[in-house]
Amino acid sequence: MIDTDARTVVVTGGNAGIGAAITRTLLDEGARVINISRGEAAFTHERLHTILADLADRTELRRIGADVAASGATALVHNAGVIRPAPLEEVADTDLDYLVDLHLRAAIHLGQAMLPAMTSAGSGRIVLISSRGALGLQGRTAYAATKAGMVGMARTWALELAGRGVTVNVVSPGPVETDMFHELIPADSERKRRVAASIPVGRIGRPGDVAAAVRFFLDPAADFVTGQNLFVCGGASLGQIHL
Repeated sequence: MIDTDARTVVVTGGNAGIGAAITRTLLDEGARVINISRGEAAFTHERLHTILADLADRTELRRIGADVAASGATALVHNAGVIRPAPLEEVADTDLDYLVDLHLRAAIHLGQAMLPAMTSAGSGRIVLISSRGALGLQGRTAYAATKAGMVGMARTWALELAGRGVTVNVVSPGPVETDMFHELIPADSERKRRVAASIPVGRIGRPGDVAAAVRFFLDPAADFVTGQNLFVCGGASLGQIHL
């Protein structure tokens, strides 16, 4: 169990999908959770506090950074993300800018806001949710680029912050059944069946699969693990999947 007597965890996009599974897991273990998302979660809890905001909005990001710094939280899970799919010839600057702001800039600003509390405590956890798509996936130029950037960023921070007791790791999910997944691949479709069949373990992931990996990295007992990228993908990172 995570030692959560005084643990406050900031989770971005904790209102739905993978983020909701992460939030519920932490709440079940006694943590206080600050969820930063564009919408309210479908569930409530006495230890859940939601800040409504668009993390890709730089003005809102500065405001949120001040609130997060004041909370004294020493653990961050940056899960919020979108895909914005397009082939190379249709990639738009607006989409690229949005994903850079959401996947990279938000992580940097939140990390900076929380670092003083982590340094003061002599311990901290940062977990970035990247994607198997960072290895390359058709129609995912902006998404793959920014998700790959998260991995390089995390490994850099792991080197910089190890001496302060702060670990920084990445979880990279493969296909996971969420509303965002079904926006691209309809439920009960032949395409979904092909995706499942192309994954070595023979099924599409569940949000809880990812939450379990995040929980491991947040555990105080995982203080000798930093700078790692854990693929939670049913083996999809080993070869080609068919989306």
